[in-house]
Amino acid sequence: MRRVTYSMGVSLDGYIVGPDGGFDWTAPDEEVFRSSIDEIREAGVHLLGRRLYETMLYWETADQDPSLDDSMLEWAALWNPLPKVVFSTTLSAVRGHARLASGGVAEEIERLRAEPGEGDIAIGGATLAAEAAASGLIDEYRARVHPVLVGGGIPFFPQRERRVDLELVEARTFSSGVLYLRYRVTR
Repeated sequence: MRRVTYSMGVSLDGYIVGPDGGFDWTAPDEEVFRSSIDEIREAGVHLLGRRLYETMLYWETADQDPSLDDSMLEWAALWNPLPKVVFSTTLSAVRGHARLASGGVAEEIERLRAEPGEGDIAIGGATLAAEAAASGLIDEYRARVHPVLVGGGIPFFPQRERRVDLELVEARTFSSGVLYLRYRVTR
């Protein structure tokens, strides 16, 4: 069965964006960006909320930007053909290799798991991940912990009163001080 993974940059105090909505502190250096490229290679489909989808639209035409380095071009070459499912109540259409979700997160994940296909079902965005976590559908949490305290904002982990036991699968420290933590949900 395909794994469902949730991966984002997170502040040391647990937020994916600060109280002002900013996330400039998550801008990766080359080493951290390479790890994101390695991670996206494992994805077979990516689930996104509207805000993350709109942020990632940049990559649809990024390969035409002459200022991009080789790593960014590699990311664009992997990201653009990757199937995406966008969850939105306000969008009527999406671009590229994306489609609007026809059901809730749980229904979409179950549909994707039932279809033939390879690669992880990756989730981006805390709100979407919280919904999947509430249904017990996340198999792995992957956090790139940045050395910053932002004091509030949108939390990485869903604020549910439910215990979830995790097993550390991988830990890496990058030269920038970013710590990569990969945990598998134990069932």
